[in-house]
Amino acid sequence: MPYMTNGKRDYKKEREKYHSRPEQMANNRARKKARRELEAEGKVKPFDGKEVDHKIPLKRGGGNGRKNLRVQERSTNRSVAKTKGNRMKGNG
Repeated sequence: MPYMTNGKRDYKKEREKYHSRPEQMANNRARKKARRELEAEGKVKPFDGKEVDHKIPLKRGGGNGRKNLRVQERSTNRSVAKTKGNRMKGNG
């Protein structure tokens, strides 16, 4: 949940409290490295509307190894899969 101040998102506070944590900085570096590797292979290009997706998300123990990465369209990667009961898939 983003940090809120007076009903508005406080990006400065969010950056200080969340994004500057060592584990978040390490994850961000790893994501950028994975993107650069796929760019070098010619799988993605800057500003092409594609994203590097983790088959098993980092927060669920997935890694940044080549076998756990795939290229997807931005809209597909950011869409949320739902069950028939309108709950998010994979969240129990």
